[in-house]
Amino acid sequence: MTDPNDSASGAFPAPALQRPLWRRILPRILYLLVFLVVLYLFFPTMVSFFSESHKLASVEWWWYALMAVFMSGTMVAAWELNRIALLNVSWFLVGTSQLVSNALAKVIPGGVVAAGATLFQMLSVSGVPRQQVATALAAAAFISNLVLFSLPAVALFLAALSAPIPEGLLPVAVAGAAMFIVMFAVAFALVKYDKVLLSVGRLIERIGRWVTKRLDREWTSTAEDWLERRNDVMEALGVRWFKALAAAVLNWLLEYLVLVTALYAIGAHPRPSLVLVAFAGSAVLGMIPITPGGIGFVEFGLVGMLVAAGIPAPDATLATLAYRLFQFWLPIPVGAVAYVLFKRRYGKPSDLPAKA
Repeated sequence: MTDPNDSASGAFPAPALQRPLWRRILPRILYLLVFLVVLYLFFPTMVSFFSESHKLASVEWWWYALMAVFMSGTMVAAWELNRIALLNVSWFLVGTSQLVSNALAKVIPGGVVAAGATLFQMLSVSGVPRQQVATALAAAAFISNLVLFSLPAVALFLAALSAPIPEGLLPVAVAGAAMFIVMFAVAFALVKYDKVLLSVGRLIERIGRWVTKRLDREWTSTAEDWLERRNDVMEALGVRWFKALAAAVLNWLLEYLVLVTALYAIGAHPRPSLVLVAFAGSAVLGMIPITPGGIGFVEFGLVGMLVAAGIPAPDATLATLAYRLFQFWLPIPVGAVAYVLFKRRYGKPSDLPAKA
C-alpha cells in the first residue's frame, strides 16, 4: 500500500496537555535506548544482508519496470482510498501529502506518529474541517488494516485450493485477479455482516488472550469493540465504504504482486498462498515503531518466512532486497520531491492554517 498504514494509521494531533518536563523527556530517552540496542543487535547482520545487493544487477531490467508499475499502482490506490474518505480532495493534494507522510514514516524511528500528524496537517488545506479529516483518515486506516489482517485467512483458503504456479506472467495475472476477488469477498463479509466480524474478532480475541497471558499481560480488545469501531467507520464513509474497500484491497494486492514479481525475477517459483502469508507477516512487522519503516524487522522476518514457504535462502534474500528497494527505499526520494512540490503550492506543512 506503499502502505497507507505508514501514514494513515498514525496518531492525529490532539489538544496539548501540559505535563511535567520529565514525563515528556523520559519516554523519548527510553525509546532512544531501545532503538540503539536494536540497532546494535541488527547492525552486523544488516551489513551482511545488504552486501548481497550487488546481485540485483543480474536481474533483467524489465522485471524492475514491472515492479515499478505495480508499486505505482499501489500508491495510486492509497491516494484513491483517502480521496474516497475525504470527498472532493484534489489528486495533487492527496498524492503529495501521502507521499510525504509515507517517506517520513520510513526515515524517523517511530515515524508513524509524525507521519500521521503531517498527513493530517497537509490535508487540512483542502478546506475540510479538521475533525472530518481525522475521522476520514481513521476510517481509511481501519478499512486498510481490516484487509491486511484478513490476508492470512485468504492465504489459508487459497492454500487448500491452489497448486504451485507454473512459469510465465499470464498465470500470475490470473492468480492475482482471482486473489483480488477472494480478498474483496472476505473483507466485504467482515464489513457487511456482524456475525462474520464477531466470529473473526472472537478468534483473534482468544489468540490474543492466549499470547498475552504467556507474556504476563492483559488483553483488552474484544470482538464487540471491533464491531463498534466498524460501525463508526461505516457511518463516516456512508455509501462510499464499498469503493473504499475495493481501493484498500487493490492497494495491498498490488504491493503483494511487487513481492511475487521480485521472486519470479530472480528465478524462484513461489506458491502464491504461502508468499501471501509471508507478505502479510512482513507488513505487520513494518508497523513495529522501533526502527524507521520496520527496517531490520521486515528484512529478516520476510526472508525467514519466505524460506519457511520453500524459497531457498539466497533467493529469499535477493527477492527481499528487490522488494524493499521499491517498498522502502525509492519512496523516500519520491517523498522529498513531493514535499518540494507541495511547498511551492501551499507553503510549509507546519505553517499551514487549518479549519477547526
